Amino acid sequence: MADIIRRILDGLVSRQDFASIIATGPEQVVRRSQIIYYRDLIWVLVAKELKLRYKNTVLGYVWSVLNPLVFAMVFFVMFKVIMRLSVENYALFLITGLFPWQWFSNSVTASNNFFLGNSSLIKRVKFPRYFLVLAGVLNDLIHFALSILVIVIFMLVYHKHPSLSWVLLLPFLVVVQFLLTMGIALMVSTCNLFFRDMERLTGILVMIWFYVTPVLFPLNMIPPRFQWTIFANPMGSLVICWRSLFLGVPLSPFHLAQAAAWAALIFVTGFGIYRSLEWRFAEIV
Repeated sequence: MADIIRRILDGLVSRQDFASIIATGPEQVVRRSQIIYYRDLIWVLVAKELKLRYKNTVLGYVWSVLNPLVFAMVFFVMFKVIMRLSVENYALFLITGLFPWQWFSNSVTASNNFFLGNSSLIKRVKFPRYFLVLAGVLNDLIHFALSILVIVIFMLVYHKHPSLSWVLLLPFLVVVQFLLTMGIALMVSTCNLFFRDMERLTGILVMIWFYVTPVLFPLNMIPPRFQWTIFANPMGSLVICWRSLFLGVPLSPFHLAQAAAWAALIFVTGFGIYRSLEWRFAEIV
């Protein structure tokens, strides 16, 4: 299996060959248990997504870090320099919200193509279709994990340091955001097979979602009569939790519980929608 992965990463195995490799099944390819087979399959799908993402690019992974940094610079100039927004350490404030948001935004936006872009695999090969969504979300999770180093660098510039609370809270927030993102990505990727306008609708909704989430502004700037929007926003409490963790502010148990509840609800709903329509995938794509 390791040799197959290396061949795929080296570009020596085409998508059709990849489909035939999967189709042969664990009995003829890996001679191992089904769990190990699926683990290797997920790794191959993630590796394929990573390779396609940076194909023919010079900077490669740097683009994933550069994108939110450029946005942070633009928002810093707009809100801190021009509008004089009174927020302490605003550059760090922006970074701690933009990087988690980028993971969510990239996965949800790209999810329109998770099934449509792999139509040949869906038609010819029998395997859990949600692995395609899982690979896409894991791809962005890897980039987010690597970007934490950039956040730490900004923290050190502003004389802040990682704490022992990261040991428990960082993995917890990663799991919560993973479940939330996975659930919405399953909804979007499934619905886009039956409603092709979903791709354009997703772009508009994600843009609106960004501006109603406290990424650019602190929670105390929201008028009391609009505070309910944070509770109605699945990413609202999660961004607050990420920012509190990185800024060294005690995390609110209420916001943690709310983020976890939203993540569980959306994941169950998204997986339910996927399972109810999965049987029609082959005929639709």
